[in-house]
Amino acid sequence: MVVLGIIAFFVMLGFGVVVPVLPVYVRSFDVGYLEVGAVVSAFALMRFVASPFCGRLIDWAGERTILAIGIGIVAVSSALVGVAGSYAELLLWRGAGGIGSAMFSVSAMTLLLGSTPPSRRGRAVGFYQGGFLIGGMAGPALGGLLATISLTAPFFFYAGTLAVAGLIGLVLLQPKTQVVASDGATDAPVPFRTVIRDPRFRAACLANLAQGWASFGVRSALIPVLVVEVLREPTASTGLAFAAAAVVQTIALAPAGRFVDTVGRRPAIIGAYAVGAVCMLAIPFAPSIWVLTALLCLYGVAAAFMGTAPAASVGDAAGPGSGRPVAVFSMFSDFGAIVGPLVAGALVDSVSFPVAFASGVVFLAAASLYALRMPRLQQKIS
Repeated sequence: MVVLGIIAFFVMLGFGVVVPVLPVYVRSFDVGYLEVGAVVSAFALMRFVASPFCGRLIDWAGERTILAIGIGIVAVSSALVGVAGSYAELLLWRGAGGIGSAMFSVSAMTLLLGSTPPSRRGRAVGFYQGGFLIGGMAGPALGGLLATISLTAPFFFYAGTLAVAGLIGLVLLQPKTQVVASDGATDAPVPFRTVIRDPRFRAACLANLAQGWASFGVRSALIPVLVVEVLREPTASTGLAFAAAAVVQTIALAPAGRFVDTVGRRPAIIGAYAVGAVCMLAIPFAPSIWVLTALLCLYGVAAAFMGTAPAASVGDAAGPGSGRPVAVFSMFSDFGAIVGPLVAGALVDSVSFPVAFASGVVFLAAASLYALRMPRLQQKIS
């Protein structure tokens, strides 16, 4: 858990460094905004395409090996993006990075869920995601500083942080997953056909779709525009609002993980996604940047539960060696992150901001309601 949390920090630190620079770098190739969007989408699209194969790769080579190879692919592709001689090369290498990202994320989550007792899965996922959040908060500021040196410097820095992360994984992670149940026994693998019939797995997948659509899609795509065009605030206000929400979410991860492990996955999903739906519904009606920031912070608290409870539920349903279920679970989030912004943008153009945000509300509310089908029994704490 600790090693994966450290790896997550270095991965997201580098990713955060690249985020504010990438659109500007793409524009330096004398292309339009559509081409800029295509580079951003290529990464997510290739993650989605590659995810179904990650489970079989893990079965063949093991989590640690696939994790290291995935990080290596992203590192090399990031360096090649920095030396790309044309837009076509840039698009190709950025898309290749999405393949490596899928290999890393699926293998890391499979290893985390399979090596953690059910009674501590929520806290383990929370710690792992904390590494991502902290790295993500530090990255953009560092990226802006590196961009003053060169537009390509952040990509080489990203490759360096990934190299560190991969080395940590190879040296410190065990070659094989060691699974320990809460009673000290070893969990047995669950056939995939059994996993997909489990309401815990289905609820987790729907929850991840809602999270991808609402958080990574609608929220990320529309709130920056809402701040500038509706609230008439400077672009910097968006960054401050998101930063405040990220800090709150990071602080909430530890209590969220404990709640998920002690009270249960079911109430965490029901409550968090209901709160998220209410926040998402209210955001387009926020009268000021201060109210919007408060709503984003409340959404951040809910997001701490959204990130831990569904992943823990996948581990409960799938048991160890859950590469294929984790890959499918990951694909739901990627699909929401790819399609959500497109649908939301079309709804803003044709109808209004509230209707666009309502598309996220529908999925969040559906995830909350479907979680009622999950079993009430909670794993006892060891």
